[in-house]
Amino acid sequence: MKLNFTLAELCRSDIAKKNNIKNEPCLEYCDNLLLLITNVLQPLRDKLGKPIIVTSGYRCEKLNSKIPGSAQFSQHMLGQAADIQVRGCSAQDLYDYIKKSGIVYDQLINEYDRWVHISYRQGYNRKQSFKL
Repeated sequence: MKLNFTLAELCRSDIAKKNNIKNEPCLEYCDNLLLLITNVLQPLRDKLGKPIIVTSGYRCEKLNSKIPGSAQFSQHMLGQAADIQVRGCSAQDLYDYIKKSGIVYDQLINEYDRWVHISYRQGYNRKQSFKL
């Protein structure tokens, strides 16, 4: 399987850079990111045939606390979640597409019609979907 995503891409953060925060996951969280890439992001990209923009992936605790509205126990902090967008596709259309795609996920959230949050937990995916 060809992968179009990197761990560095899922850890990149302008907010971390601006605040001089070292946003580097431990090995366990790197494993979770790799599971997210191979089970969700890459299959979704392959189905769409279009690049996926990761606007937020892994967040260390310090970075997560700087993100307005972020959950205290966010799956981003475990390397299990990514916020994504696709150029030329609304958040609602992307959300609807993923729901029908057969992609296995833990949570799928259309966040404020601006991006889609998707998470994956190896062996325990609740398949929850909702809109904020």
